[in-house]
Amino acid sequence: MSEPSTGKSPNGTGDLIEMLIEKTLFASRWVLIVFYLGLAVSLGVYAVSFIVKSFKIASSIFVLSDNEIILAMLGLIDACLVASLMVMVMLSGYENFVSRLDKAGNGELDWLGKIDTGSLKVKIASAIVAISSIHLLQVFLNATQYDDSKIMWTTLIHLAFVASALALAIVDRIAYAAKTGKEPSGSPPPAVSSASPTSL
Repeated sequence: MSEPSTGKSPNGTGDLIEMLIEKTLFASRWVLIVFYLGLAVSLGVYAVSFIVKSFKIASSIFVLSDNEIILAMLGLIDACLVASLMVMVMLSGYENFVSRLDKAGNGELDWLGKIDTGSLKVKIASAIVAISSIHLLQVFLNATQYDDSKIMWTTLIHLAFVASALALAIVDRIAYAAKTGKEPSGSPPPAVSSASPTSL
């Protein structure tokens, strides 16, 4: 039985141009590798900076006050969270937009397949909130060096990050419920419940 006509010849010039455009656009995703490799290089440079900071703290451990040591440790934690955020974006972005990583990871990165673009946004927002929390805690521990206006604006900016993360989590939860047919009031989906910067 003959197939129904689609209104245009499959071998027409228009179809060939359309096919060429689609293949070009689809292949352009490999350009993202430049950005992900750039993140990998930046991560290595950041690791060197982290080692230098750790060495400086270790060499001054006996001359620093307790408050200064806490601030220094918070700086290291902040650097670790930023590095984790870079890895999260690099691996999840490659997994979602370029190609699968299951062959290279030998099954160790199977959890990446569960992170779609919506849950990735929630994870990034959660990591930003954690980083902002570290900065806010550093300001509070060193409050004598900041005026009230600086402390107020730092707190308000942190609250804005928190509100944004909550909004993204709610939207992702609603989208998950609409896709699966489950009520949003039920147990949270895996993508939302695992939205933590430490889940790497």
